[in-house]
Amino acid sequence: MSGGGLFPGLTPARAARFAALPLRNLGREYPNHVMHLLNDAADAQTPRALHPAFWGSYDWHSAVHGFWLLARILRRFPDGTEADTITALFDAHLTAGHIAGEVAYFEAPGRAGFTRPYGWGWLLALADELRRLPQPQAAGWRRALQPLERLLAGRFAPYLAKLTYPIRTGTHFNTAFALVLALQYARGAGDAALAAGIDGYARHAFLSDRDYPAHYEPSGDDFLSGALTEALLLRHLLPPPDFAAWWTAFLPQAAAAFTPAIVADRTDAKGVHLDGLNLSRAWCLRGIAAALPAARQPALLACAEAHEAASLPFLDSGDYGGEHWLATFAALAADGL
Repeated sequence: MSGGGLFPGLTPARAARFAALPLRNLGREYPNHVMHLLNDAADAQTPRALHPAFWGSYDWHSAVHGFWLLARILRRFPDGTEADTITALFDAHLTAGHIAGEVAYFEAPGRAGFTRPYGWGWLLALADELRRLPQPQAAGWRRALQPLERLLAGRFAPYLAKLTYPIRTGTHFNTAFALVLALQYARGAGDAALAAGIDGYARHAFLSDRDYPAHYEPSGDDFLSGALTEALLLRHLLPPPDFAAWWTAFLPQAAAAFTPAIVADRTDAKGVHLDGLNLSRAWCLRGIAAALPAARQPALLACAEAHEAASLPFLDSGDYGGEHWLATFAALAADGL
């Protein structure tokens, strides 16, 4: 689902730069933004006790997609300088006992919606990336993760069944973004029921959209584009001619509608979301361009390059609010999903 040659791809230098951030942060427990429902006093525990596998990197979902990023880099560069360190980290975190602890957390009363749908989507993306790893050790990581993978894959259909309206916000609750991740997983895992459920929901929720008001984007803490995430989802579901027609009706002047977001303060954990927006827009624009006729691609690709250039230099800004997560979105912009 990467869009092939329209993505610049990971170079060894980029991979090393991107990997350095999760390798530094996945073993860092504090500060930690714990989104946690306490059922009783015994639930007041440390991040590592609550989440035996995914306790680092500021919050649960960032830990998960930090592992996704490292798995992608390990697959792309199995002999890279980071490979041994990545392998050791996965060996330490992705064990059957640790994942059993994660499953227990999700199955506790009141936690059915924990990290829904963003963290769910990233967990499935991690499972998909592990499935594609050829290293012998990856088989053990896949087996360990499988109970949590199955639990969250099974939660998507009931969730979509009661989601009367898609969530279009540019933050963690965005419906289309999570469904892009889950669709990639479903197709790779051969989960036809999940893939069909996503297809049906996406067509119902988004296919009739027209004349998107792009001038209302972005909001001040967006790291996703409501417009481009739904377009990327439909790009992966519709035949190219049908998608091109939908795109024309939805956002005919896309390249002119989007300009890179300005980040006023990269020490503000919400404000720095806009760096993520620039990078995720670059990813979406490249993926969308891949489904359009060649004559319509250059403007979108130039727009993607401008967005990437606006934020790529600031991944390692020195502030944890951005450093714990932005490299994942830089990898999406460079390499696709």
